Amino acid sequence: MKVVFHKDFYQVYTSDPAAEAGRMEAIVEVIGSDVEFVTPEPASEAEIAAAHTKTHVDYVRENDPYSIAALAAGGAIQAARIGLEEPAFGLIRPPGHHASSYSSWGFCYFNNMAIALLALREERLISTALVLDIDLHFGDGTVNILGDKDWVKIHNPSERSREEYVRQVGHILSGVQVDLIGISAGFDNHIDDWGGLLETEDYSSIGTIVRQAARASGGGCFAILEGGYNHDVLGHNVAALIEGLSS
Repeated sequence: MKVVFHKDFYQVYTSDPAAEAGRMEAIVEVIGSDVEFVTPEPASEAEIAAAHTKTHVDYVRENDPYSIAALAAGGAIQAARIGLEEPAFGLIRPPGHHASSYSSWGFCYFNNMAIALLALREERLISTALVLDIDLHFGDGTVNILGDKDWVKIHNPSERSREEYVRQVGHILSGVQVDLIGISAGFDNHIDDWGGLLETEDYSSIGTIVRQAARASGGGCFAILEGGYNHDVLGHNVAALIEGLSS
């Protein structure tokens, strides 16, 4: 599988857990020999502006790591483009699903998923899309930016047992007909992470469900990294999702 990644994502750009030293290394160490890395370019100012107000963009530029946030957004766009032809994973940071059009929190700056889907629609590469957000936390920023768009559906599973959670993912994707399925792939709901719910094999099951749904609808699929903070298991969870998407 193609994995969109840039060495600049190794940077410790701030003090939050998403930017912690060793986090990206823990993933690359596990998946590095099994994937093909693709280098992204930063998202353009126009691509970012499609999702965010000028006030917010200026705030990030003046107060936060604009360059690495723009690179993450560009990585999401690249992963989405590849996903139209074959499953892809965006190994990017900062995460994005808590970034709304006018503000951000939760370790996020720009909404990578929203920027990617809006860019592909602007390029007329997609007409419809579905966002499956499997992070522990609700993707409020994605809903803020895309929630009123009739061409995109957004789902944040919230079951409290792992069996019901995976079953709900299957229900959400049953019979779906969209051009592209994007996974906001947070791994902080793992049994050994903050959420304490899902096992590593559940991410493989979720990936398989997404891949099968995309294939059945004649569309594509991709995933981008959101949360996940236990370095001991994070790489294995990413590998499991990639394995499922490759099925």
